[in-house]
Amino acid sequence: MKLEIAVVSAAGAGTAAAEGANRVELCSSLELGGITPSQGLMEASMEHVDGRLEIHPLIRSRPGDFRYSASDVDTMVHEIRHLLAQGAHGVVVGALTASGEVDVQAVQRLLGSARDANPEAQLTFHRAIDQSRDPLAALEQLMELGFTRVLTSGHEATAGAGIKTLTTMAERSGAALEIMAGGGLSLEDFPAMHAAGLSAVHLSAKKTVSTLGDGTISLGSQDGHDPSAYTVTDREVVRAAKAMVNALNLAAAK
Repeated sequence: MKLEIAVVSAAGAGTAAAEGANRVELCSSLELGGITPSQGLMEASMEHVDGRLEIHPLIRSRPGDFRYSASDVDTMVHEIRHLLAQGAHGVVVGALTASGEVDVQAVQRLLGSARDANPEAQLTFHRAIDQSRDPLAALEQLMELGFTRVLTSGHEATAGAGIKTLTTMAERSGAALEIMAGGGLSLEDFPAMHAAGLSAVHLSAKKTVSTLGDGTISLGSQDGHDPSAYTVTDREVVRAAKAMVNALNLAAAK
């Protein structure tokens, strides 16, 4: 089982690399659910990780639902091309129809852009699957489309609550597609995810800090009304998560 960290800064990517994470999902505006990172953020993150882990940028042109217009898809096609050209190892995408099915037409355009830019690019379908009408039917479509992995909480608010569906997804996908658990995960959930045969766990590993009037940094307000508050990657959480993953993998190898 591998460890992926969602990060919103080059410093966060560097922290994940230093603490032994396998991948980062790079995005901006995590408080909005994440949107596509800038090319500058991608370049700086590449420098900070210095080849120590994989960088997979989120491709999401706007916050909100996953029903995209033709213009939205056009934007994401361009984002994919530029970010893969910068050295991203893969992209994280997703789109749904109004009825909650995988938007095959939109997804095929996104995947085509990725494959044109880098035929070896890894392709992750994000938690849009958790807003789909039938996650198991969606999983079958993603395997047919050629995705590498899917990030999911098992169609529940948290991956811990979705463990039954996650287990079924891992059984059905086998070696054809990797199932990565994400969404409200805690370290206490890791053993169950490992036992379910999931390929990876995904954490934001974030904390909120704010700048006080005297210039010092402290844990920020969680009520959304602190104008100085911002999100950073919590090194201690990443370190503890990596230690847990290592212990589970070692125990399974014995």
